[in-house]
This record gives sequence, C-alpha cells and structure tokens, in this order.
Amino acid sequence: MLRDGLTDTARRQLLRGLAALPLLSALGAERALAAGPARIVSLGGALTEVVYLLGAQGQLVGTDTTSLFPEAALKTAKVGYMRQLSAEGLLSLKPDAVVGTTEAGPPVVLDQVRSAGVRVELVKADHTWDEVQRKVATVGRVAGREREAQALQADLDAQWAAVQKLVAATTRRPRAIFILSHSGSPMVAGTGTAADALIRFAGATNAITQFAGYRPVTAEAMASAAPDVLLNSTQGIEALGGEAAFWQRPELALTPAFRRKALVAMEASHLLGFGPRLPGAVRELHTRTQAITA
Repeated sequence: MLRDGLTDTARRQLLRGLAALPLLSALGAERALAAGPARIVSLGGALTEVVYLLGAQGQLVGTDTTSLFPEAALKTAKVGYMRQLSAEGLLSLKPDAVVGTTEAGPPVVLDQVRSAGVRVELVKADHTWDEVQRKVATVGRVAGREREAQALQADLDAQWAAVQKLVAATTRRPRAIFILSHSGSPMVAGTGTAADALIRFAGATNAITQFAGYRPVTAEAMASAAPDVLLNSTQGIEALGGEAAFWQRPELALTPAFRRKALVAMEASHLLGFGPRLPGAVRELHTRTQAITA
C-alpha cells in the first residue's frame, strides 16, 4: 500500500484510464460527427427564413407551403399547409426535429410525430415582437446555432427600435381595413389577427373592431367602418383578378378609400409572416399608408 492509499495495481489501472481519455474524447467527437446535424422540418415561412439567416439551411429537409422566402425555400420538400399536416408526410422526411408555431396542426398529427420520437418545438403565436424573438431563439436552439441566433436577434431588435421610433413620430392614424381574398369570399380582419397587429404597428387604426378573427362584411358595414385605406396581399389582389377588378367590388364603393383608390398591397409572407422581415414590413406599410392618405 502506498502513502496515497493506492496499491501499485490500482495506480497502474488509474494511469491507463487517464491515458485513454483523449482517445475516448476523440471517439465521442467522431460519433457526434457521424450522427450529423439535426434534420429539421420547418412549419411556417417566418421560421424557414430564420433557418436560412442562421446558415442552417443544410439541416433543412422539409418546409410547409407558406415557406416562400428566400427563393431557395421553394425547392425544399413540401409537407403541405401548416394547419393541415399529415404524420406520414412529416415522418417520411426522417426529421430529428419539427419546428412550428402553435398555429400548426392538427394537434393529433403532431402528437403522432412526437410519439415517433421526433422533437416537436412550437412557438406561441401571439402577433407580438416577442413572437419574432421566440422564433429566432427556438430555431437557434434546435439547429445548434445559439450564438448566431443571439447576433441575429441583436440586429433585429435594433431594426425594430428604429421603426418604432419612426412610427411614434407620426401623429396621423388613418383608418385601415385588411381584406383577405386568397380564396373564396373576401373577409376582413377583426381584432386578434396578425393583420390587426400589423395595422397598429404601422401607426394606423383598424376600422374593424366589432369582432375577432376574419368575417365577411356587408356593403353597409364597410361604409360604416369608413376606411381611409384598404390593405391586401399581392396574392389576394391577383385572386380577385387584379387591381381594376378589386375596385369594382360593390362593398367598396361608399368608402373614403374608394374615392381616392387608396390600396396598399404587399406580398403575403412579408406582410403577415411575423418573422425577421417584420421591421421592414412595418416600415413599408407605414410609409405607403401615410403617403396614400395624405
């Protein structure tokens, strides 16, 4: 027995174990590399944009049909619309993680995906700047790019502060209505919608406050709301047959917006995506809305 309490045999075993640590560490690193980075399916255009901004597109194996930007996202495997998913479609891509918002579903499908051992991360959708921050942080965590996510968020926060300052400096608050017309009968956005939040962020007032969500509106209700400006997506205007056809709709004829043909249309994912392009979308909507109602 030695003074440190170890026998010669125990000392030799300890030394052999310490000598093996670098080899074990190297083997662990090799196994991690062999496993490869997380295979990610992104459900939502904003989350997909974050994946690309973080340089994690090599990990992206699938996206939903709202993922239209950047252009490279159009070439990714599609799993359908984020609210109408199938477990088979998602699992066929062999993802390690599925990232979406609380608007994704149906819930039973996501439960099936979880049961198959796939990590499912859902970001709360509440149409706030915090939502954008949560999307950046979640993608960064899932993709193993927390440092890049922190840098991106710092840049986005600076952009957001600048556009808030711009909007706060303007005192005129035009009345606006957002019309959803991608398919079926056009509906207008009430409270609790992404469009309602965007209108307020851009320094305007939503003229529809009688209900939450989206509903069709009568000509009388539209005239009573008296919007100064109408908002739509470029896709919605195209679905109605173009801007000339849009202004022929009878429910618009008695509005102040009709008299000055005040329409602002922007690409849907840019306008309502609530992703990293939100500061730019708010800036553009504010500038155009103020100019067209001056």
